[in-house]
Amino acid sequence: MATFITLSKFTDQGIRNIKDSPDRYGAWKAIAEKMGITVKGYYYTVGHYDMVIILEGTEEAVTTALLKSGSLGNVRGETLRGFSVEEAKRMIGNIP
Repeated sequence: MATFITLSKFTDQGIRNIKDSPDRYGAWKAIAEKMGITVKGYYYTVGHYDMVIILEGTEEAVTTALLKSGSLGNVRGETLRGFSVEEAKRMIGNIP
């Protein structure tokens, strides 16, 4: 399974309905888990981003879940593919 780190910001709609945010997260997490995704962490943050989400799953499942989330109009984000130290060692070891 691949690891993904998503940095999200509330849209105008999302911040107007901030009180619903924890419930929206719960509903989204249930959908993601049904798709085989593990939510490793979900943090509300202060600063440039409003949330950091750490996910583990296939690229297809994670992309689908994030598209679903974005289509609801409450958040916009950017997602990074994360690699463990062991994965990085293996890749670095393959450098000719």
